[in-house]
Amino acid sequence: MDYKKFPEKKFNHILGSPFIYAMIFPFFILDFFLEIYHQICFRLYGLPLVNRANYILIDRHKLAYLEPIDKVNCVYCGYANGLLAYATEIAAQTEKYWCGIKHKENPGYIPPKHHDAFIQYGDEEAFRSISEQASEECKLNQVK
Repeated sequence: MDYKKFPEKKFNHILGSPFIYAMIFPFFILDFFLEIYHQICFRLYGLPLVNRANYILIDRHKLAYLEPIDKVNCVYCGYANGLLAYATEIAAQTEKYWCGIKHKENPGYIPPKHHDAFIQYGDEEAFRSISEQASEECKLNQVK
């Protein structure tokens, strides 16, 4: 599509394409290891699994008005962007489980939405309270 929107950049698009499509290999590797981590660790920690279908949606290639190269590009973007969103959600759920402390305020830093429920940076009392609470829950779960 970009080659139609920006015909003056056709040469740039041709030069950039191998770099864009070479990323498919790291994406496949990420997908493979991410899914192993997700399936094993989330089950071990008792975390609910993240629904992959909520993040990776590949459907634009079905549009009849797209040319074959556009369809390939749409499949790639649906997979790549969806995979990264899926990975981000798995990382966010992991961070909630293990940490739950906000970062120190830093100009320009945009905290992820899931940090809203985290305790404030430097709030040792809240951290100790949450740690004790989690420890008590573990003890209760072991008794059962």
